[in-house]
Amino acid sequence: MHVGILGPVEAHSPDGKIAVGGPRPRTLLAALALRVGEIVPLDRLIDELYGSEPPSDAANALQGQVSRLRRALGDAGLVEFQPAGYRLVLAAEQVDAHRFAALAADGEREAERGDPRAAESLLSEALGLWRGPALADVALADHATRLEQQRVSAVSALIAARVRLGRAEVREIQDLVHQRPLDERLRGFLVLALAQQGRQAEALRAFEDARAVLADELGADPSPELRAIHLQVLRGQAHREPPAQLTGFVGRQEELRRIAGLTSRLVTLTGPGGAGKTRLALRAAPPSAIFVDLAPAKDVAAATLQALGLKETVLAPEDRLTLALRDRDATLVLDNCEHLVGQAARLAQHLLSTCPSLRILATSREALGITGEALCPVPPLDPEQSAALFTDRARLVNPAFVPDRHTADICRGLDGLPLAIELAAARTRTLTTREIADRLGDRFRLLGKGNRAAAPRHRTLRAVVEWSWDLLTDDERDLAAALATFNGGATLEAAEQVGGHAVEVLEALVDKSLVEASDGRYRMLETIREFCSQHSRADAAHAAYFHALARRADPELRGRDQVEWLARLSAEHANLLQAVEWTVAHDPARALRLIGDLSWYWYLKGSRTEVGDLARALLARVPEESTEEYAILLALAAPERVQSKLLELRGPIRQPFVLIAWAMLAGPPDPSTPRIRLHDEVERSEDPWVQGLIAFSTAYTGWMTTGDRETAVRQSREALRRFQDLGERWGSAQVLDVLATITEDPREALALTEEALLAVEELGAEEELAELRARRADRLLALGREEEAERDYLQALDLATTAGLAATRALAGAGLARTAHRRGEQARADELLREARRELGFGWQHTAARQHVEELLSELARTREA
Repeated sequence: MHVGILGPVEAHSPDGKIAVGGPRPRTLLAALALRVGEIVPLDRLIDELYGSEPPSDAANALQGQVSRLRRALGDAGLVEFQPAGYRLVLAAEQVDAHRFAALAADGEREAERGDPRAAESLLSEALGLWRGPALADVALADHATRLEQQRVSAVSALIAARVRLGRAEVREIQDLVHQRPLDERLRGFLVLALAQQGRQAEALRAFEDARAVLADELGADPSPELRAIHLQVLRGQAHREPPAQLTGFVGRQEELRRIAGLTSRLVTLTGPGGAGKTRLALRAAPPSAIFVDLAPAKDVAAATLQALGLKETVLAPEDRLTLALRDRDATLVLDNCEHLVGQAARLAQHLLSTCPSLRILATSREALGITGEALCPVPPLDPEQSAALFTDRARLVNPAFVPDRHTADICRGLDGLPLAIELAAARTRTLTTREIADRLGDRFRLLGKGNRAAAPRHRTLRAVVEWSWDLLTDDERDLAAALATFNGGATLEAAEQVGGHAVEVLEALVDKSLVEASDGRYRMLETIREFCSQHSRADAAHAAYFHALARRADPELRGRDQVEWLARLSAEHANLLQAVEWTVAHDPARALRLIGDLSWYWYLKGSRTEVGDLARALLARVPEESTEEYAILLALAAPERVQSKLLELRGPIRQPFVLIAWAMLAGPPDPSTPRIRLHDEVERSEDPWVQGLIAFSTAYTGWMTTGDRETAVRQSREALRRFQDLGERWGSAQVLDVLATITEDPREALALTEEALLAVEELGAEEELAELRARRADRLLALGREEEAERDYLQALDLATTAGLAATRALAGAGLARTAHRRGEQARADELLREARRELGFGWQHTAARQHVEELLSELARTREA
């Protein structure tokens, strides 16, 4: 059911128009509809139906009219009786006057918010509900007058929105002025609409007409607002409106809030090409802003004059602009300043100092660099906004598009750059998201088609980045190509040494949005890096720098500052792997040395398995030799061959990973095994770290062979002191673990294990964390703390999976099997042990773990038999 009162009173049901009846039923329906959903008192309804001469039995007469109306509507429940009166049981939106009021209010609210397009749409819809004069066929004059006033207000707001959009109808405004000749707001709209159509003479005449009418009728001069419009027309200030956008705006709420909150009169949006600076500026600028597109321009002042609709005169362009803008409260949008940044800065400085009410919103890939400028960086979109933009644009070409997991991969691969995302979304018409994601390695070819109507520099991804590249100096291009070599970003020191340019050149690349600076590192977006890397790369210099860094860091990883150096190398992890990869392909001799220098770092970090393929590739390229570097290479690429290579080593051992590899592959020393030269070399070492390792090894093997607990504890304490004097956490943790194994007190064993865990947690050493977490679980289980033990076993399992430690995974699985058995979950315990057995392979650690698993299987079997 719908009721209409914006015109003749009528009602409509789903079956069509309803014959409401004569004047009184129509008046009753209108009176109830005006207050739909509310109880209308009986005396008010009688007054509106009968006026000043109600019948003697007015209450009965009203009841009779209600009955007629109910019959006409076909549903008695629509007019509900209450002790205080009657109520029309409809929602407000089912009465056109209420829907009109809601739409008009929303439209005026959008106008106040600065969105004339939304305002025009809402107000047009609201006014489209009118079918003629309100309440045209009933005698409710006061209500009709009020509704007409609302209509006039909405019409005025609609015209205001259209004027702001530059598409007001002159004839429509002239008709309204004829109806309301003293409405100064309408007079102003008429002047502006004529000026916007280039009819300046008529606009000036319209102002003079307004002046004359106001003087004759009211004896008053035009208002300040109307005089300001007249002055604007006199100065020829019919300006270029911001271009309307053809697609929806997505995201950028944080940047919009920042722009709105800035008090500076010059705000510059900075960011790389394709970041969406222009769209953001158009969204943030008021609809009345003066838009100056500088992309095709060669002179900023001339382009600004053209945008204002002004012709050049004998005055200098800057002075002509000052005259036009001096008394205006206006916003000037200078878009795409980067190639004319010096000119833009000078004009902005001049206008801001001569036009006190002017505000400038600029977009540029670098700051204008003048006093008072506030910068608003425009970063890539976050993952959620990127996916929303991709989905929105994809549905324009493929209405059935549904985002999937590849959507996020595409957006991440494109750095969250809006233009790149839009170009990729357009490909969903012919490609699946998986196919697009798989082709991002050749993104410049993939995204080589764009909007034919866009500016050339925005048609393809390559054109966007090329625009920035062409604006660089030769030194900046050279350094950009060098920085593109870095997979993981660069420190200032690395950028200077590999790039070979002073810090000022690097700062210029940051200023021009080619490079991001954050937390002491300099990075490029992957799209920019891929483009720049097609030019003169610096791979050899990059590899040499990171080899020197690895060589310098290696001894520091066994001293007091090992946490800081481990963090430094971790920050360069991608660059270090890149250096290894390049040297394996182009300089195998250096690659062998570099792998040796990085071996202890990889061991502490738990990332040895990550370099397995590179190590195997290098093994095929270098000749066999009897060096510790070659032994390390074998430990990473072919561990089954390391034992024989260790027998050939001569001279002092420089790389501790040789000793660790020896221990990992050979297992605990067997006193009956003949000594080899390497034993003597190690024992003669003057390296304090190696001495601590010897003391630790002696304590452990002595206890294993003799069972002399007291001597083992004393020797372990001596080893612990040596490592702690060095400030070396890894060695300290190893000794603490041995002490925990030796002690007979389970609570002391747990405390020592927890102390060892704290030491390796500082390092983030994944292998040790996994092994110690599993041993802590063993010790918790020995104390009967089964739930805590289970949590630790699960953590150990996750850590061992990440570090690629099959033996530790097997031991953690065996521990979980033991906890399951204690709870009576026999089937689960058996399955966990079978999984643990499947994990095991080559090496003494695997052999020891297999023995442990088999013993536990036998133990559980005996328990069941008993």
